[in-house]
Amino acid sequence: MATATTYSEEELVLLLKQQSKDAFNYLYKNYSGVLYSVINKVVFDEHTANDVLQEAFVKIWNNIGKYEPGKGRLYTWMMNLARNTAIDKLRSKGEIMKGKIQTGEDDVSNTGNVMRTEQATDTIGLRKIVAELRPEYAVIVDLAYFKGYTLSEVSEALKVPLGTVKTRLRSAMQQLREEFNN
Repeated sequence: MATATTYSEEELVLLLKQQSKDAFNYLYKNYSGVLYSVINKVVFDEHTANDVLQEAFVKIWNNIGKYEPGKGRLYTWMMNLARNTAIDKLRSKGEIMKGKIQTGEDDVSNTGNVMRTEQATDTIGLRKIVAELRPEYAVIVDLAYFKGYTLSEVSEALKVPLGTVKTRLRSAMQQLREEFNN
């Protein structure tokens, strides 16, 4: 029986930078589950989430040379890379609609108790209205209100200046207010 290989973070980074396939296999085996869960919080479709996971690992492999240990742990860097890859996928034209449709289905099927049902009903109506916003507004509202990101995190995730995020969110809120008053 073979003993399981383990690496310290420094060893793992060094081996990955040397393009070690064994180190990459170790990385995938030990981190794919947690990265998938991060991706799945952004992308609701299982097939798309699996595709994004593969894209994230390809980006890790191709960009490991850009990782700087002095700026943070490898784990944090990979989590951010995976989340940003998922957001990029969601922002692509076809995936935005697929994500919104899937979100609605999840809310409809979640009837565990009365409180959740009432919340889901409210969310369904709101998500439908948010879906009618301009895509750059809708993604910010989705991240900030439905996924709980702070405005700084939204700015970071979308690679948009914080001021732009605030302006777009304010415009989105004005449109939503008008819609609710009609």
